[in-house]
Amino acid sequence: MCGIAGLIYRKGTSNIGQEMTDMLQALKHRGPDSTGFAIYGKPTKGQHVLRFKVAEQEDLDSGLKIHDEIKDRRSRVDTILKELGAKVTKAEEATEYAYRYEIQFDGDMKKLADHVEDVEGAEILSIGNSLELIKDLGDAGVVSGQYGLGNFTGTHGIGHTRMATESDVDIRSAHPYWAYPYNDIAVVHNGQITNYWLMRRQLEREGQRFVSNCDSELLAVYTASNMEKGISLEESLTQSIQEIDGVFTYLVTTADQLGMAKDTMAAKPMVLYESDDMVALASEEVAIRAIIPHEIDTWDPYDEEVRVWQA
Repeated sequence: MCGIAGLIYRKGTSNIGQEMTDMLQALKHRGPDSTGFAIYGKPTKGQHVLRFKVAEQEDLDSGLKIHDEIKDRRSRVDTILKELGAKVTKAEEATEYAYRYEIQFDGDMKKLADHVEDVEGAEILSIGNSLELIKDLGDAGVVSGQYGLGNFTGTHGIGHTRMATESDVDIRSAHPYWAYPYNDIAVVHNGQITNYWLMRRQLEREGQRFVSNCDSELLAVYTASNMEKGISLEESLTQSIQEIDGVFTYLVTTADQLGMAKDTMAAKPMVLYESDDMVALASEEVAIRAIIPHEIDTWDPYDEEVRVWQA
């Protein structure tokens, strides 16, 4: 079933972390397995935020040895970053197995990502000038509290509550998906893509890389590949309706945009609210009302609808 939500401010910033938490908590009945956030803060010139993990939550139950392995994996990541010329200006431990680094790096981002993920158990969740991607097992309140998102100020964000149907219950299979190794692109999706393997193999032949077997990751890689070729976000969303088979409603974020697309059948729900200052979308209206206390009018986007909003 799953639940997705998005929020973008046309002017200025807001407490995106808390608002996205409230929206996703209102949708937790649609997906009890995991919760994920892709939130966008104010970028700092020449600086990237690297979010990565070196283990799964469930690994912690495997005994004392894993704790030593986690320390060793993080140490190896630190060494790789140093060898590649990435300067870590701030390092934070979100959990024992997940970390947030602020880095200065002007080299080959794909090379950096490849080398980090060569470390056993390591997975980059996101690298961005403004994007920070956080996902873990549990509902929105648990994950947000664990990763300290309650005071995150930003311009926009998307999120997902997951009910696993096609892949494992772990962080790797949770949404959102970052488009490896592209900067600041993330996707959340409700639905099922039936030509996933066909399109994945096509993109892999073009040199794209996938880090999971979840069909939703295809949408992130597909979007990033199109934008790399000079196709706009709106054009990519429109094109996807014809090229991607299945039932889907999905949201895409870039450094300064939020976009949505619904398939031909429009079987997966989406509710939309717009004002002069902000736009909010969610699988159910209850999520929008969780952050807007006054009476509002909402509407349902139609089949094959594509929309893009600017921060």
